[in-house]
Amino acid sequence: MGDSQKFHLGTIGALSLSVVSSVSIVICNKALISTLGFTFATTLTSWHLLVTFCSLHIALWMKFFEHKPFDASSVMGFGILNGISIGLLNLSLGFNSVGFYQMTKLAIIPCTVLLETLFFRKKFSRSVQFSLTILILGVGVATVTDLQLNALGSFLSLLAVLTTCVAQIMTNTIQKKFKVSSTQLLYQSCPYQAITLFIVGPFLDGLLTNQNVFAFAYTPQVLFFIVLSCLISVSVNFSTFLVIGKTSAVTYQVLGHLKTCLVLAFGYILLRDPFSWRNILGILIAVVGMVLYSYYCTLESQRKANEGSQQLPQTKESEVDPLLGVENGSGMLGEDSKVPVWNSNKDLHA
Repeated sequence: MGDSQKFHLGTIGALSLSVVSSVSIVICNKALISTLGFTFATTLTSWHLLVTFCSLHIALWMKFFEHKPFDASSVMGFGILNGISIGLLNLSLGFNSVGFYQMTKLAIIPCTVLLETLFFRKKFSRSVQFSLTILILGVGVATVTDLQLNALGSFLSLLAVLTTCVAQIMTNTIQKKFKVSSTQLLYQSCPYQAITLFIVGPFLDGLLTNQNVFAFAYTPQVLFFIVLSCLISVSVNFSTFLVIGKTSAVTYQVLGHLKTCLVLAFGYILLRDPFSWRNILGILIAVVGMVLYSYYCTLESQRKANEGSQQLPQTKESEVDPLLGVENGSGMLGEDSKVPVWNSNKDLHA
């Protein structure tokens, strides 16, 4: 099996793991929050990250992956930014209507595209932009119900979108710049994310719910779902870093909207949640957008691969007569000569 086939199989596996684990944790958390009344989402996320770190530490002890230390300030900044973005998203939900919160999540894709275009000079074809527009329209139709605006909620949503976009772009950039795997990055950044949320979590949850997380009645049933949620979160966090590392921040957001549609469908089928023709229409439009996005991305990948294979004979000719390459103004740079781009990641905050 060639390297290209292994890469595609690895990407498909990462996408599948992300979808299955994310949908599972949403269903688990819905039972925990809606049915059992445990509404402390930010504190729960800090527990998720602590369990993830402990699980990865055991995996490191068992030599499942290699510890690769790199720039400590980058790791710390990345971890804290991740924690802040999760807290801001939860605050956005608390200070806005559900409809406006969904609009906030929809804004992450165009914001990510804009940031990558401006600061990384990444080009998105009109076909990809068209497919993303259809996807956003479909998810908007399916999920956005009301748009009640307020100044504080809008400001928090803006901060949440910006920090989430930068954090997810950094997930991809750090892995490429420092040549670390998704597991190595997650292992080193997890403590900073967990500590950030563990400190601010009880305060934010108290502000949003008027309850104290430490005074909650922890019945065996509540404890069971908390442990189950934490165990599933290991897979959610790992697959999030894996998907962004293998693809891009935009593709991860597209996958996130697929998970939203699946959660709506499973909610209706398993939990008998209210469902309307508007939900069905929105999901169908979103699926069309996802299919088009996958199709256009595949076409572009094939085009780039063909261009690379066509340039190979030209490279060999320049090796035979290097003077000709100099006269024509062409030069060859090895992989070591490439200067990595650096710029200062629910769903992770599931």
